[in-house]
Amino acid sequence: MILGLALVFWLLCWGVNASLARSSRAGSRAVRMVIPALFGVAVLVLWQGLVTQLAVPEVILPAPSRIAAAIGENPGLLWVDFVQTILKGALTGYVLGCAAAVVVAVLVDRVPFLRAGLLPIGNFVAALPIVGIAPIMVMWFGFDWQSKAAVVVVMVFFPVLVNMVAGLSASDRMQRDLMATWGASYWQSLWRLRLPAAMPFLFNGLKIAATLALIGAIVAENFGSPTLGMGFRISTAVGKLALPLVWAEIAVAALAGSVFYGLVAAAERAVTFWHPSQRGR
Repeated sequence: MILGLALVFWLLCWGVNASLARSSRAGSRAVRMVIPALFGVAVLVLWQGLVTQLAVPEVILPAPSRIAAAIGENPGLLWVDFVQTILKGALTGYVLGCAAAVVVAVLVDRVPFLRAGLLPIGNFVAALPIVGIAPIMVMWFGFDWQSKAAVVVVMVFFPVLVNMVAGLSASDRMQRDLMATWGASYWQSLWRLRLPAAMPFLFNGLKIAATLALIGAIVAENFGSPTLGMGFRISTAVGKLALPLVWAEIAVAALAGSVFYGLVAAAERAVTFWHPSQRGR
């Protein structure tokens, strides 16, 4: 019975979403927000119905209602883990890594031989697995959030660097010649022409780094952490078969990552409103 109702609700939501996508207001912001929200609710309802009807063991897949109960039972624990992993580890490493990447990108653009020497090394470092970087950072910076921030710096630095270097070269040659004709110095040309032209590239890198920062901070906690943090909590809860708490941590991480990505996307729309990619949004 529950499974049947869940399937009916799923089909109903599918039909509503299909009609909204075909409607004349499909491009409006309200419709673009309703469609994924309704789809997400439908997934949760179908998930609840399948797990309940098929009596799936909690250690395999807990129901959404059980995950919500775990969140309600452990708000203090989840908040402490959120602060440790997201605000201290991920956010600090993200800001430091992205800021350093922008500065180095300007140096690479200013000093041509750095492009040939630094970027290949960057590609090599970017390919290093996190399971190899994290233990080294723990040995260097200790077990607290500083080592997790260091892992995040390494993970986000080179994606932002590569995008920023490409962005600084994106301005039109005629525009750069025009700035030179007006007697603009390198720094004047950089500030008034090349940095604005590089913003779409920079925000592409920042959005990629936003997801990498969260993943890096959580995974790094499996290689050494004090008795708090999302990665630590997930690994210990799995050992205790407390799967609802594991999924509660995952839900908080997913929500935080979505909000973080949304803030970066909102900043992109505000800064690059002039770019063709932002038209109609």
